[in-house]
Amino acid sequence: MRRLLLISNSTLHGSGYLDHCKEQIKSFLSCSVQKVLFVPYALHDRDAYTKLARTAFNEMGYDLDGIHEHKSAVEAVNAAQAIFIGGGNTFRLLKTLYDEKIVDLIRERVTNENVPYIGSSAGTNVATHSINTTNDMPIVHPPTFDAIGLVPFNINPHYLDPDPNSKHMGETREARIKQYHEYETSPPVLGLREGCILLVEGDKATLKGKTGARLFVRGKEPVEYQPDDDLSALLSN
Repeated sequence: MRRLLLISNSTLHGSGYLDHCKEQIKSFLSCSVQKVLFVPYALHDRDAYTKLARTAFNEMGYDLDGIHEHKSAVEAVNAAQAIFIGGGNTFRLLKTLYDEKIVDLIRERVTNENVPYIGSSAGTNVATHSINTTNDMPIVHPPTFDAIGLVPFNINPHYLDPDPNSKHMGETREARIKQYHEYETSPPVLGLREGCILLVEGDKATLKGKTGARLFVRGKEPVEYQPDDDLSALLSN
């Protein structure tokens, strides 16, 4: 049974790294996991990023290793009790996952071997169908925009609602998602506001966290969802 905790953002305004979702993480991992494998590929300084994540997970009662601290990324994923992929640049992250040849392996371990997966921001993006709806700049070129595919839809982390009082003339997040849906094969996009989390357990998906989400489906009007709402229908797309 796949178990995913897909977090919009690591740091919520007014709190520290992962503070807003520590209780959800502890409930998600419970006592069945002692050590978490952290994937810091989305940021350049992997050591500093891993130190930050290790401190947070140690405070929650878990050990944590950075995947780059292992001789082989493949061996590290094969031995992982749980996987946490952090935020940063989604393009750099996905390219490195392909470079290290662990995209298919992560999918196999999570979907068929019940390894819990936690993603935050870019780590949530790569868990989905594709990274087409990331907010990041393409600073590198992954071989494809196809992601790990743990769920059959896309997510837009850090989703921002249009501000009717703003004088900014650039496109809104909603406008960009609707541009994506001009293509017939584009899947639904779940806009996760900061503080929002999607919990997936098998064929059940539930919204968690402190804020709501906005669901975009091609040819339909967007729909609002609040914490504890059921989004399981998305898993059958």
